[in-house]
Amino acid sequence: MMQEQDLKERTSRALAWSGVNSGMTQLLNLVIGIFLARLLSPGDYGIVGVLAIFSALAGNLQDVGFTQSLINLKTPQARDYNSVFWFSAVTSLCLYALLFLSAPLIAAFYHEELLVELSRVLFLGFFIASLSIPSGAWLKKNLRNREMAVIGLTALVLSGITGIAVAVMGGRHWALVAQQLTYIGITTLGRFIACPWRPSLSWEFAPVRGMMRFGVNIFLTNVVNTLSQNLLTVVFGHYLSKAATGFYTRANMWNNMGHQLVSNTTNQLAQTVFVEVREEREREVRVWRKMLRFTAFLSMPAMLGLSLISDEVTAILGPQWAESAPLLRVLAVSGAFMPVYTLYQSLLISHGRGRAYMLLGVGQVVCLLAAALLLAREGVYVMVVAYSVLQILYLIPWQMVTGRVCDVRAGMVVRDILPYLLSAAAVMMFTWALTSPFEGIPFWLMLLVRIPLAAVLYAVLMWVRRDDMMTEIMRFVRR
Repeated sequence: MMQEQDLKERTSRALAWSGVNSGMTQLLNLVIGIFLARLLSPGDYGIVGVLAIFSALAGNLQDVGFTQSLINLKTPQARDYNSVFWFSAVTSLCLYALLFLSAPLIAAFYHEELLVELSRVLFLGFFIASLSIPSGAWLKKNLRNREMAVIGLTALVLSGITGIAVAVMGGRHWALVAQQLTYIGITTLGRFIACPWRPSLSWEFAPVRGMMRFGVNIFLTNVVNTLSQNLLTVVFGHYLSKAATGFYTRANMWNNMGHQLVSNTTNQLAQTVFVEVREEREREVRVWRKMLRFTAFLSMPAMLGLSLISDEVTAILGPQWAESAPLLRVLAVSGAFMPVYTLYQSLLISHGRGRAYMLLGVGQVVCLLAAALLLAREGVYVMVVAYSVLQILYLIPWQMVTGRVCDVRAGMVVRDILPYLLSAAAVMMFTWALTSPFEGIPFWLMLLVRIPLAAVLYAVLMWVRRDDMMTEIMRFVRR
């Protein structure tokens, strides 16, 4: 009982700091994004956006699932961290050399000569990031969410200032490159300072080899996830104009900011907590369902609310971004379910089911790729609708597999999610009905009306329902 109470207290503190970190991160991203979007064009975002998949894939290759492997170890030793550090550093250096030589091929695929020089500079970021893999895993393993919050927010502020400064000086797309490299550099340095572990020159391959048995499936799935998340950007970048790619990239960026506000809050501690309770079946189910309710309590109103204000959000960026609004409206609906994926993934990883995790990811990207290629000529909006519908429906296979691993049943999941989904949908429709007659007013005034109104209505509805998540959150805040 004492052990369970201790885990609950540590989880609550970590969850609070994760929430602060995620909330402040998205708020700062919002402010920085508004400044940059007003200084840059959709084409500038499109040029840098098409390179995102290469940086992400390179990041998957350098990690090879080591972060999750280190967290999954009950008591990782210094030699484990040291082995990961040197393997990641050497691997990422080789990958950077490969990408450096491949830059002309990337530019030819997207019909943009400018990408040769741009990609060679941008790809430096994943080598720098590789140096923080063991220290980042140590911080997550030990639930040092306060330190991670401070590091992340500091990096975000300084990188935002750097990006805006370069944009003001006429740097255009280089502003986005400078922002990303600054963020990665400061994050890597901050994690190294916050972590007591230090690399040594003695290196053993045995720990890496042991972790790779578990991590290879995680790695393959991360590659698949990266492909699915960047799939439409690649298709748009090849078939459509850079401006059209920019409209989608910007809409998807807002969508990611919204659902990552919730995902990052739980993702920083979910696997660590599941590892601690995985040998106690009933307790594991209780912990998972509580995290699921907490996730739905936040993600449903946040993302459906973002869909409600999509026109006003894009208007903040300037009239040149108006074509992003309908795309954001659709993406935000599927974004409400993205944090649920995080919980399913963390639960499977905590049980060492890397192969199941991989096969689910492969199936998902195959479905999305098939839909994207079949609808490539139908236009951006049709492809985004199909993509979003498939993302929601693919939760069914995840539930079927997870239900075999532990005692989480589909009926439980529906009962935990549905009340928040229906409540949030009702609140947003009611808010739209009340405010739609005034849509001619300035966008900033509409935001000031719709956001507080929807938030108050949702809070009142949760209070009337005597929702347990609402009660527990208020109790925690008062304490």
